Amino acid sequence: MIKLIRLEWKKNNIGKYMMGAAAVAALLDLFLFALAFLGIANDADGTLDAAPGTDVISAPIELFTSMAFLIMTGVMLASFLVRAYKNRTMNLMFSYPIKRRKILISQMLAVWTFNFAALTLTKLLIYASISFAAGVKPSSFAIDFSMGSLSFYVQLLLKSAVIVTMGFIALFVGLAMKSSRATIVTSFLLIFLTQANVGDFTMARSAVFPAILTAVSLVFAALSLRGVQSRDLM
Repeated sequence: MIKLIRLEWKKNNIGKYMMGAAAVAALLDLFLFALAFLGIANDADGTLDAAPGTDVISAPIELFTSMAFLIMTGVMLASFLVRAYKNRTMNLMFSYPIKRRKILISQMLAVWTFNFAALTLTKLLIYASISFAAGVKPSSFAIDFSMGSLSFYVQLLLKSAVIVTMGFIALFVGLAMKSSRATIVTSFLLIFLTQANVGDFTMARSAVFPAILTAVSLVFAALSLRGVQSRDLM
């Protein structure tokens, strides 16, 4: 399986996605630093312009990193799987003496592994930058995390896994509609569903919702694999 994953990375030129992820990480780091320490989130009177419950720095960090990498996951799934079906390049992969299900699982894992690592490292970079700067400069947002706590890293890993796994919902829609565009659009819709506020309520702060969402995403991943042995190419 590891060899298949590496083959997928090589075949799809993973280097360009690494450069893209690095650029996203740098831009998010600069933006969130400015948000916290340069006053761009403040009103004219200097007070923070934020909804109740979002006046802590972890709120914008989780929001913007989740948005960026859920979209990237959707884009990569569209390229690795949906477009491969449409362009019939999947024919070559299916000609190998390997079960189709195993090939598709390797493609899904190639995308999942890359984005999980990229999202985790991006969050660590941003949290480390904010933590360091908060020691020498006051922040507009309350600093609500401690990088010396084990629970910080556990939550960071779990949240990253949930966000990237959501991409399998977008993959199922893309395969069902035979459209790369549908995969990416669904990623945007998932962001609005999971990150938007309705008054003071948001699913992003729910304790139960991430577990339910992960279970649903895995169900959609399984559905994407259903009938793959006899599925016609798009």
